[in-house]
Amino acid sequence: MRSEVLLAILLMAVGASARGAEAWPQFRGPTGQGEAQEERLPLEWSESEGIKWKAPLPGRGWSSPVVANGRIWLTTAVEQAQDEAKRAELLKSYEKLPVNEQFLRFDSISLRVIEVDFESGKILREINLFERESPPPIHGLNTYASPTPVLDTETGRLFCHFGTFGTCCIDTHTGEIVWKRQLELDHVVGPGSSPALYKNLLIIPNDGIDRQYIAALDVATGKTVWEQSRPPIRENNTDHHKAFATPLVIEVDGRPQAVIPGAQWFVAYDPLSGDELWRIDHGSGFSNIARPVFDGQLLFLNTGLGKAQLWAVLPDGAGDVTETHVAWRETRQVPAMSSPALSNGRLYMVSDGGVASCLDSETGKTLWRERMPGKYSASPLTGGGRVYFWSHEGRTNVVADSNKFELLSQNDVDGMLMASPAAIDGDLLLRTDTSLYRVTGR
Repeated sequence: MRSEVLLAILLMAVGASARGAEAWPQFRGPTGQGEAQEERLPLEWSESEGIKWKAPLPGRGWSSPVVANGRIWLTTAVEQAQDEAKRAELLKSYEKLPVNEQFLRFDSISLRVIEVDFESGKILREINLFERESPPPIHGLNTYASPTPVLDTETGRLFCHFGTFGTCCIDTHTGEIVWKRQLELDHVVGPGSSPALYKNLLIIPNDGIDRQYIAALDVATGKTVWEQSRPPIRENNTDHHKAFATPLVIEVDGRPQAVIPGAQWFVAYDPLSGDELWRIDHGSGFSNIARPVFDGQLLFLNTGLGKAQLWAVLPDGAGDVTETHVAWRETRQVPAMSSPALSNGRLYMVSDGGVASCLDSETGKTLWRERMPGKYSASPLTGGGRVYFWSHEGRTNVVADSNKFELLSQNDVDGMLMASPAAIDGDLLLRTDTSLYRVTGR
């Protein structure tokens, strides 16, 4: 019952929602929560089977593909360095360096959007959006094209966001750039937050070390409609002020809320005015990446780096509701990177180090917990009675959507999997560091 309420709420509240299973218009799909609407999804595949096509991609990016009307759109960053051999070696070995040296530096970047034909995998257009000479360095785990674009399926407008490096609107029919904006801030490690579309507004978190605020842009012009500063942060270390979360727009008691986690605070805003509705002090967490999920009753949010925790929150309060609206907390094996997923009263998550958990979403009780090989950043996907977990190493672990752990298959592709995949027309779109795959079960 709660899953039916959830779907109805989100299809009404999120402006980018798809009409059926023919579109995947934003990060984590039609509801923004990693739910595939199809009854059947692929179960087994490899480089030699179950792949309808594999398309090499230019540049690097961890943004997810968005899809509508038979077209796939992805953002990418084409990086230029004086010494390409050294750059390639650094990409492979940055984790072996001290933490303060795990940064990539480039002479220039070209930030682009790519249009791919869903049926054939052919690249139809590659549109250059922004150029930047001597860009600030980014962390080796990140890219300059990590935020996922948002597709308005009604107007055919695509909104591409690259953090401080630029935001723009594209007419997907003509390829024309309608408007451009730059919301400047210091990410330190590169951009990460994806925007959310609500009615005529593009809602963008801007949580840097220098400034922390939310901006809402008019989708027609790119002009700022409202801007709201984040609550004060008590931590003196400004590196602990940044965050990279993506808003989730929900409706509670007939009123829309844009829920946006940040350093120290979970905050809900009125998406039309920017007025703060409620806030919860979650402690000293920062660099929040996970997008919240909502089951129609409880909202589930991750605290980010530090000691990652998952909090179940009642979203019907006003003001500071830290002491009154927290239903339960989970402190064990909580991811700092990937978002959780909901299905049939169960909440699924996988820690960065590869421990998957299934919790009862109402009580927080652990139903099962199992280790999976590899590291994890991409967010899990649910659909067709299954849960899909994607590892850095290119492996997809498929488990049963059940109170008991059952591993159904393990599927490997070449390359690194950090972008959260899309589910469309019964198939999966997997983006690795080099290629885009259409995985089919038919």
